Amino acid sequence: MLRIAVQAKGRLYDETMSFLEESDIKLNPTKRTLLVQSTNFPLEVLFLRDDDIPQSVATGIADIGIVGENEYVEKGEEAEIVKRLGFSKCRLSLAIPKDAEYPGVEWFDGKKIATSYPGILSAYLRKQQVKADIHVITGSVEVSPGIGLSDAIFDIVSSGSTLVSNSLKEVEVVMKSEALLIGNRNLSEEKREILKELLFRMDAVKTAEDKKYVLMNAPKDKLEQILAVLPGMKSPTVMPLAQEDWCSVHTVLDEKCFWEIIGKLKALGAEGILVLPIEKMIV
Repeated sequence: MLRIAVQAKGRLYDETMSFLEESDIKLNPTKRTLLVQSTNFPLEVLFLRDDDIPQSVATGIADIGIVGENEYVEKGEEAEIVKRLGFSKCRLSLAIPKDAEYPGVEWFDGKKIATSYPGILSAYLRKQQVKADIHVITGSVEVSPGIGLSDAIFDIVSSGSTLVSNSLKEVEVVMKSEALLIGNRNLSEEKREILKELLFRMDAVKTAEDKKYVLMNAPKDKLEQILAVLPGMKSPTVMPLAQEDWCSVHTVLDEKCFWEIIGKLKALGAEGILVLPIEKMIV
């Protein structure tokens, strides 16, 4: 049985549980306790505070964990990055009152900065040769300048709306963050085999992201030109139709270039274009 540590609530919890569900890990969310076992996979989920996850994985309380890169770097625990997951993206930034003039990072010299990430901030300020007073806060960091606790803040930024609502502006991006799958360095062979199967499922989900399965009817006299504009994973599938002058073409398209390619296909005479979502893709 493999044990995975997951954030107990918040945005990362929601996205992690969705990702596990897409990977066909079945849990019972209506009876969520500290520890929940999957009903169809040798995995149990341990719900923790996000800042407890790196240590729990490093010390073997959990075998693996899904945690924000910000917490992983801040804690500096001896756990290894197994996989970058690409969701829960955000950044750690310095922000100051919106009406303040900002000439550069030297503005922070001698200032008081409120943050929940003193380790990352200290390293950044040393690199910039800036001496500032770091005030550690575990709650709502963004209110600190407004109530006189600090001159600036260093905190997570996603959309930036929280900064705006507190009359702050982002001036320096110190690091970018995303969800990481981290692992204990001393997993048994049995647990490594379970992790390998879990990664296989996760990769199938990630590979399918932003991909569409496209089927179309194509005139045979334009087939060569149609195939030339399709950037499918391998050669597209071509099948005959009852009508001799037509065939059916199946392929996979990336959503980034989808509409441009569909336009070219229509111009070449493709008809009956059907677009389907892809749940998983194994390459």
